[in-house]
Amino acid sequence: MSGALLPWLQLAVCALLIGYAGSRLIHYGETISVLTGLSRSWIGLVLLAAATSLPELFTGISASAIAVAPDIALGDALGSCVINLLLIVILDALSRDEPVYYRIDQAHILTAGFGVILIGFVGALIIVARDELNLSIAHVSVYTPFLILIYLVAMRATFLHERRQAPAAAATDVDAKARLSGTLARYAAAAAVVALAGGLLPFIGMEIVETTGMRTSFVGTLLIAAATSLPEAAVTIAALRRNAADMAIASLLGSNLFDILVIAIDDLAYSQGALLADVSPVHAASAFAAVIMNGIFIVALLFRPKNRFFGALSWVSLSLMAVYLLSAYAIYLHGH
Repeated sequence: MSGALLPWLQLAVCALLIGYAGSRLIHYGETISVLTGLSRSWIGLVLLAAATSLPELFTGISASAIAVAPDIALGDALGSCVINLLLIVILDALSRDEPVYYRIDQAHILTAGFGVILIGFVGALIIVARDELNLSIAHVSVYTPFLILIYLVAMRATFLHERRQAPAAAATDVDAKARLSGTLARYAAAAAVVALAGGLLPFIGMEIVETTGMRTSFVGTLLIAAATSLPEAAVTIAALRRNAADMAIASLLGSNLFDILVIAIDDLAYSQGALLADVSPVHAASAFAAVIMNGIFIVALLFRPKNRFFGALSWVSLSLMAVYLLSAYAIYLHGH
């Protein structure tokens, strides 16, 4: 087999593993929701979001600490944020009876709002946290603790908001505890497959860079981010088939928050200095694209559009697609 084709084959195998394991997470997540009494949205926001974001976590850590490829690490995290919001377009296209923005709970505005804060903060840091403003303790940026703090505040705020809503009834049969233990074990096994395959992606990405001459920021933001977003895609489609659009949306928005936490963890793992000071400024295009897309989503939840173009997509979905394509083109032109 040609050496140039081998990394692409490896990428395809990892993508298949991630996609299959991710598709199982939605089934186990629903079972956990029934057995614990936690809402579908909360399960999506926390458990599914964390599990489907494991590829970004392991990709980021291995890219930062081992491969020393900060552009791959940051591009994967921010690119995944943009792709997660793009996946809402797929939800809208598959929601045949009415636009998905008309069906889902407006409570997702809270999570999307925190996404604007966290992703916008990272975008600003990519531009300004350099030279005199590149403040760090040892090799860790002083801004990293703020990312972690805002993430924890977001999780607490969304939990309190969900608790104020009508709680789901937990299963009360005598073997519920045993069923929950078995489900959690299977959930962890699927998450482990996702994590293992995700950890291999930065090395495969660097091989593709070497064999094709592609820009590392482009590979990290588009190619690797697309592969590590396969669990979100699988969960999104499976959730819609189970009439659980709110769980899918919560998972996508929660994954974006978790991806920003991943950037903070990547900075801790990156021993060469402050991560955001050593990456290409072009990544700010991805961050601000994600902020704009979150803003469009918030407007859609408040406006509740019903009209569709060609009976397939609303103007909201078309706007999300346009922002994604423009940001991808900017990364391709100006990445290094």
